[in-house]
Amino acid sequence: MKVLPDTEAGATPMAAATPPDHLSVAVILPCYNEEVAIGDVVRGFHAALPGSRIYVYDNASSDATAARAREAGAIVRAEPMRGKGNVVRRMFADVEADIYVMADGDSTYDATLAPALVERLRADSLDMVVGTRLGSHGQGLFRGGHRLGNRALSWLAGHLFHHRLADVLSGYRVFSRRFVKSFPALSSGFEIETELTLHALELRLPIAEVETAYAPRPEGSESKLNTVRDGIRILWRLTVLMKELKPLVFFGAIAAALAFISVVLAGPIVTTFMATGLVPRIPTAVLATGIMLLAFLGLTSGLILDSLSRARLEAKRTAYLRFPGPLTGADES
Repeated sequence: MKVLPDTEAGATPMAAATPPDHLSVAVILPCYNEEVAIGDVVRGFHAALPGSRIYVYDNASSDATAARAREAGAIVRAEPMRGKGNVVRRMFADVEADIYVMADGDSTYDATLAPALVERLRADSLDMVVGTRLGSHGQGLFRGGHRLGNRALSWLAGHLFHHRLADVLSGYRVFSRRFVKSFPALSSGFEIETELTLHALELRLPIAEVETAYAPRPEGSESKLNTVRDGIRILWRLTVLMKELKPLVFFGAIAAALAFISVVLAGPIVTTFMATGLVPRIPTAVLATGIMLLAFLGLTSGLILDSLSRARLEAKRTAYLRFPGPLTGADES
């Protein structure tokens, strides 16, 4: 890792570590009302990654988050549009580095493990390394429903995209530059982690998971997550992404369900017609016919949108390949 010149207010000079590969590292921390923890988080990453630059993006906090981060030596920037997805979109657009370490500002993730995550990405030339949390146990680590909801979403995403991940919703991640600069961030809230994961699975990018420690929030710090509200938003986002990324499967499932309903309604009518030559219950027959037409319409829509999805996938892949991989600079030096 190399030390970038410090030209921005709020940053303190860091001692350079011996750079094994001449790759710059940026730590990016989205924050909202984290004055209790953010100072320790910034100092922790400074100690763990002394050659990196620490960016804290204050998401319209009403407390002293920005001041505490600046005092600890972070480069502080503001994103007034509320929502973690909006902050991540801004961070990915603004910050320039070869490797990005993203974590939360609530002191729940272990900064001392960051070098291992960075080394895993660098050594295996990956595009994303996820620090999984679900191996951690202890009272107060996960509120009711969070662990179950996370496992359910991870299972669903794994079966839809044929790649099982342990922790889809982890906020502790390391990215390559080409992942960050080619990621079309669309989410506005906590569903951004789901979008990050599905983007990697859709493009079949090289990724890995590393089990990391997960600690309870410090006293005086409160979680911004709402189990029911954010769970519904994440599930809805997963459904929308499913429609966009796999439209044939999405609309095909709807078409199959409609076709089944139509056959169930039409079965007795067809049986009576074959036996008597009469068509009883005309309204039911019309309804069954209409539902079957909707099924064929859904299947046709899926086929058309699948072709468009493939073209969009090719465009995403082309955008991704415009940027060098995480080992390019090291290999050529």
